[in-house]
Amino acid sequence: MKIIDRPSPNFDERTLPVTMLVLHYTGMEDAQSAIDRLCDPEAKVSAHYVVKEDGEILRLVDEEKRAWHAGRSHWRGIKDVNSASIGIEIVNPGHEFGYRPFPDAQISTLIPLIADIEKRHGITRGNVVGHSDIAPARKQDPGELFPWGKLARLRLALPRPTRNLMDPCWTDGGFLLALERFGYDVKDPEAAVIAFQRRFRPEMIDGEIDAECRMLLLALLLPKPQGDD
Repeated sequence: MKIIDRPSPNFDERTLPVTMLVLHYTGMEDAQSAIDRLCDPEAKVSAHYVVKEDGEILRLVDEEKRAWHAGRSHWRGIKDVNSASIGIEIVNPGHEFGYRPFPDAQISTLIPLIADIEKRHGITRGNVVGHSDIAPARKQDPGELFPWGKLARLRLALPRPTRNLMDPCWTDGGFLLALERFGYDVKDPEAAVIAFQRRFRPEMIDGEIDAECRMLLLALLLPKPQGDD
């Protein structure tokens, strides 16, 4: 796996061990604009890696350092997600500039990068998340077109549950408590539900807590054979 160094000045020291991997899309009109911003000291943003649409991988920040990719975020009780995570920016114009599927060449090099990071840091599948998972009120990336299913089939991310469970008949409040237990920040309930749907039911993102959402979350919370977290 060839990685090209393109150092960014935007980093500092970690205060937590690495336990998470956060996937983003760049959300800019082209790759060079995104890379320039991630390396601009005035922008105060960065990531450890950028994966371009042709599959080229750039390393901007050493994994030992804290890159500035997560912003205000929360996952499973951790608020300084930057300190606890590796951040990967995947070149894609995003919802603002013409969101489109991620090319095969890009995903083909992203997958071994993810696998290598997970193995070296012992990151569990439940801690491989999108930016929208950790900041549901602010972010949509990497979005509903990202091939989470392909990662799940390789045991690199949690799969969408397939067990046909009965509706647990939670109240909406009970669902949100369970969603918080799974890892989401539910201060903005609708945003949290939308983020959950974007990750686990991308074909219908409406912010409504329905029977299917309840079934999916219940299956994720139950112990194996569904999968580890």
